[in-house]
Amino acid sequence: METYDVVVIGAGVIGSSVAFHLARLGAQRVLVVDRGTIGAGTTSQSSGILRTHYSVRENVELARQSWRVFNDFANYLGDDEASCGLVKCGYMIAAAEGDKLEPLRAALEQQREQGIPLELISQAQARELLPIARFDDAALIGYEPEAGFADAYLVATSFARAARRRGVTIRENVDVTGLLRDNGKVVGISTSQGDIRAGMVISTQNIWTPELAGWTGHSLPVVPERHAVLALECDAARYTYTMPVFKDLASPGMLYCRSYGGSQMLVSEGVVGEKLNAADVEQGDVPMDYVIEVGAQVAERFPAYEVAGLASSWTGVYDVTPDWNPVLGPLPGIEGLVVGYGFSGHGFKLSPTVGLVLAQAALGLPTEVSLAPYSIERFATGALLTGKYGLGAVS
Repeated sequence: METYDVVVIGAGVIGSSVAFHLARLGAQRVLVVDRGTIGAGTTSQSSGILRTHYSVRENVELARQSWRVFNDFANYLGDDEASCGLVKCGYMIAAAEGDKLEPLRAALEQQREQGIPLELISQAQARELLPIARFDDAALIGYEPEAGFADAYLVATSFARAARRRGVTIRENVDVTGLLRDNGKVVGISTSQGDIRAGMVISTQNIWTPELAGWTGHSLPVVPERHAVLALECDAARYTYTMPVFKDLASPGMLYCRSYGGSQMLVSEGVVGEKLNAADVEQGDVPMDYVIEVGAQVAERFPAYEVAGLASSWTGVYDVTPDWNPVLGPLPGIEGLVVGYGFSGHGFKLSPTVGLVLAQAALGLPTEVSLAPYSIERFATGALLTGKYGLGAVS
């Protein structure tokens, strides 16, 4: 039977980051297995937005440290050819008078206390930055100049390549079918290619985490939830790379949008999506009613887009927990297992730091950021990490 010091289940952006950080921290025998190929699952469906704006304090810290990695990606990976596809266009978030105004004010003040570079800007300043939009209803506008978007698939494959260069073994198209246990301790995995022993197992199974629940006999609350993304094209008002990512708390769907392809608008809603009965990364239908609904919201903020065309669309699936935030670290009563799941749309943004802290936890090292708030026990104690804006992907 093959033996490794650490086995990572999942080679998405989180699992690939974990593998790289394990090697960076000195782990010698590391194996990553994935049911598909590197970054081809939910990672490939990501909108790629990078921001440190969160209303949950703990997420701000994970995002800030992750941003430092994205901003110096090739150097951090020790690979001159590595790229995350970073576009530093800024991130703008706005609220009108109403129930989102004070939560936004509190979140921005919290960010400032945590040392995040951000500005409160006027309607006129917002129009200069994003001239294709109207801001006459905006009562509060926050702007994070050191933000933007990147390519999640490129990040995952770059982490994986850097991990391989440091000696990590990655096997694609391998199904994990169970955990090996010895007196209650996890000591390896069963796979479609045979059993593999390991001193530690790290699960980054994302929407397939219910499989892990079955193997451990523990309740791991997570639901796969499908979200649709639209790419809109409008010759009269091109959304260029120089224009910031925009979060519209005033819209019914709390829309987020960014430049796509240098002229199109990528847009989606930041609210609860379509719950699925089982994990599924296949493309779902994007109903025309949804396109019309989102298009109407877009036209309210971007008047020229009333006559925009639909260039393309796709769907992505989130692994959603009850409070829309991840579970990170060991599971109580199960030695030899560390988990990272339930990112609820945040995974890519947080992947560098999450990969580091999960690797540190697996190796018995102090973690860069405390994992206590992300413990699964919060669902029993009521110490939830629900964001100030309610349930939804902004948290």
